[in-house]
Amino acid sequence: MPRTRLLLRLFQLACVGLLATAAAAQTRPSPAPPQAPPAATSTIGSASHIRPPAPGYRFPGKLTYVYSVDWRLWNAGTATLHMESAGAQQKVNGAADSIGFAAVLFTVHTRFESLFDPATFCSASLHKQSQEGARRRDTWIRFDYAAGKRLLDEKDLKTGKSKHTEAPIPGCITDVLSGIYYLASLPLTVGSTYYFPLNDGGQTVDVKAHVEARETIKTEAGTFQALRVQPEAASGVLKDRGQVWIWYSDDAAHIPVQARARMFWGTLTVHLVRVEHQ
Repeated sequence: MPRTRLLLRLFQLACVGLLATAAAAQTRPSPAPPQAPPAATSTIGSASHIRPPAPGYRFPGKLTYVYSVDWRLWNAGTATLHMESAGAQQKVNGAADSIGFAAVLFTVHTRFESLFDPATFCSASLHKQSQEGARRRDTWIRFDYAAGKRLLDEKDLKTGKSKHTEAPIPGCITDVLSGIYYLASLPLTVGSTYYFPLNDGGQTVDVKAHVEARETIKTEAGTFQALRVQPEAASGVLKDRGQVWIWYSDDAAHIPVQARARMFWGTLTVHLVRVEHQ
């Protein structure tokens, strides 16, 4: 059931931030003819870069955002995001689980952990433990900026097979999990467009995030004045196959209160249910 697999794959990624439109193309590409290995130079545009946090910026320490995920008339799953300090780094944990009818169609249980430098917002590593139907994988992605490489080590927990790959990266990138918080750290003024490099284990891609408008968003967590941001991938197999939006609260916190993916098979929406204080 290829449509169901695509739905639940996008559900998993939507749960931890719909910046993953680009990342989905890297982690499960559609079949294609063999291509030459990537060149040793970056293809990221000159306008694409990671901005360090502004002076005095405060990370949302020890807050957990809890979300529901809806597809058509069904509550398809739950998701959480959590950030806290981890020594000299910041750590982001994300979780996504299919429930109810969606879980009957295709089981998804995923755990993410991202580490990044709070002074620069450069990602240091991303760890993913995922179950998608019968597939179970453990993936470690490390970013070696001194060597200019992305290092990926992945193990198939069902077959025991492992693989190691490397790819060039620019001097500072974000990942699919910490990228949600990176966007939140930006000014997000209506009409502004931000370009930044993102990597989720494949080749680094450009993400363009345009702040479209202010809107009122009602969720189980309350009613928010919010900023609607549309992130787009500059490349990848999902480019031009759908639209993605994230709504951030229009205040200093920039809480991600809602996200939506509109694809050819329907619309997937992620709503904030509550904010937990540890």
